[in-house]
Amino acid sequence: MTLRRIIAGFGLWLMLVTALHAWLNVNWASIVNDYLPEEKRRFNVAFIPVTCHLACPVTDYISKFSKAGEIFLPRMFQGFPEIKEALISNKMQAGFMVAPLAIALKSQGVPIRIVYLGHRYGSAFVVHKQGGIDSFQQIRGKTVAIPSRFSDERLIVFRAMKKNGIDPKDVKLVEMAPPDVAGALAARAIDAFSMGEPFPSQAEMGGFGRVLFHAREYWPDYMSCVLVVREDMIASRPDAVQLLVDGIARSGLWLEKGQPYREHAADFVGRFYYNQNPALLRWALTKPLTRVMYNALEPRKPDFDLVRDLMIETGVLDTKIAFEEYTDSRFADRATIQTAWRYEPGSATAE
Repeated sequence: MTLRRIIAGFGLWLMLVTALHAWLNVNWASIVNDYLPEEKRRFNVAFIPVTCHLACPVTDYISKFSKAGEIFLPRMFQGFPEIKEALISNKMQAGFMVAPLAIALKSQGVPIRIVYLGHRYGSAFVVHKQGGIDSFQQIRGKTVAIPSRFSDERLIVFRAMKKNGIDPKDVKLVEMAPPDVAGALAARAIDAFSMGEPFPSQAEMGGFGRVLFHAREYWPDYMSCVLVVREDMIASRPDAVQLLVDGIARSGLWLEKGQPYREHAADFVGRFYYNQNPALLRWALTKPLTRVMYNALEPRKPDFDLVRDLMIETGVLDTKIAFEEYTDSRFADRATIQTAWRYEPGSATAE
């Protein structure tokens, strides 16, 4: 009798653990979404835990309190290569990625279009405090981490090297997933990194990193990541694409309303989306408030022509692809009439 009770108890425990695992770790919204008619499905939107993608989780969080409900299904990734593959395979219908990667993918025939920006500024070149690097001239012979060879952060390094008369052959660039760079710098596995926020802030908060320069010092109106959407989605569901861009635009304007809104975003994005200490995002978003900016996010031809030409100059793009070939500015143009979300920190309603 005792043995039977033990077996029954073990069976119940196993069922409970299985049910709990399914509840906590299975993305039921995504599964249900896949079985809906195509015209009713919400877009899967890819992001990584950086401030350049912050408007994605902000939109998801705030829209849950609106009458219409969630606009899309956000999915967090750890690096851009994984987002690229998910977009190609149509597991993701939209996603945020560094601008040069989006341009390169389109030049290679991947059916995507840039429809909006993530934010402006928000990238920095960070060195170890005890690394003996007090000026960029001392970067010769050092190892510098970048998120991707197809990244604006790499192009910043090249602009700085060109202005300071440094031969690119004298600097070792290594690709590294953004969440790994602060730890690598702390361990002295690298001498510096060029990366988007909040990882420069993480190095500052840790006491081992120092910002040598911010991106805007070498690149006025700097932009890093962009929002891309698959062309088949644009063709078949332009209204849904517009809703997505409108939501991102409204979140950007909401973040620009002032420090309390950024601090609230740092709290819920850090805890519920990025798995980061909210204090880290709070630092990146408020020290100072202009460290990252979430307005003027429509794609501008001069900005992208500069990126494209730098890509050609630095050897990661072979053809001079035209702005109109890889962007679709219709959605950003219409989003300019949008206003910030009417949502106050701690409120249970949003419009």
